This record gives sequence, structure tokens and C-alpha cells, in this order.
Amino acid sequence: MFCKHSLQVGFSFGITSAIITTLGLMVGLNSGTHSKAVVIGGILTIAIADAFSDALGIHIAEESEKIHSHMEIWQSTIFTFIAKFIFSAIFIFPVLFLDLSQAIFVNIAIGALWLCALSYKIADGSPLERLRVAGEHLAVAVIVIILACWTGSCVSRYFS
Repeated sequence: MFCKHSLQVGFSFGITSAIITTLGLMVGLNSGTHSKAVVIGGILTIAIADAFSDALGIHIAEESEKIHSHMEIWQSTIFTFIAKFIFSAIFIFPVLFLDLSQAIFVNIAIGALWLCALSYKIADGSPLERLRVAGEHLAVAVIVIILACWTGSCVSRYFS
């Protein structure tokens, strides 16, 4: 039997994590290496390793609540993996087909739109409250992107 809670937990967590983690990694790797191959490798690594890691994290978190059925826990786990894998992997296409700097810009724009749309959809309340929630989530993504860019630049400068 399908459970709405499992779908909502898995997809909302997986999509959010995919967007923020993949954008942060891409920006950091680009600022540190300016290598398309390295950025593609990073995206694929996130899509595989981090999707499994996040799915297991949701699995354990849902188990620890001790209120969900075995089926609900596994549904959340699977939905998290699918969302994280797909939404991380999608970021590879602009990198494959565009100049790397253009691809990073396009991916940031796409990620920001997805994050705002998801945040707006899941937030409760008035349209203004929904915009506030979307703004909070977008602010976190911006902070991650800035810190990742700075980190990549520092690593490149001090370890090259």
C-alpha cells in the first residue's frame, strides 16, 4: 500500500538534498579545478554515493521515530534514493552540453527554481508565508554555494 507520508518525506528530502549538495559540490569543484571532467565525476558521485547515504539516513531517522510501519520506512528510503539520484543526475546535462562556466550558471538557476517551487508547494499558509519559506530555503542554498566557491578557490590557491 502506498503511503503519502513516505512519498512526501522521501521526495522533499531527496530533492532538496540533491539541489543543495550537487550545486555546492559543482561550484566548489569548478572554482578549484575548472575541469569539466572533475565536475562530471563529482555529480555522478553525488548521484550514487550521496543518494544511498541520504536514503539510509532517512531510513534510520524514520525507524528511530518508532511510529512508522516497516513498509512506510522502506517507501521513504526508496523515494529518497530515487529523488536524490534523479535530481542530482539531471545537473549533468548542462555540463555535458555547455561550456563549464555557462553550465554552472544554468544549473544554479535551475536549482534555485526547483528549490523555490518545492518550498512554495510544501509550505503552509498564505502566499506571502509560502514566499517567506521559499526565501529561507533559497538563502541556505546561496550560503552553501558561496562557501563552496570560496573553499574551492582556497584549496586551489593553497594546494596547487
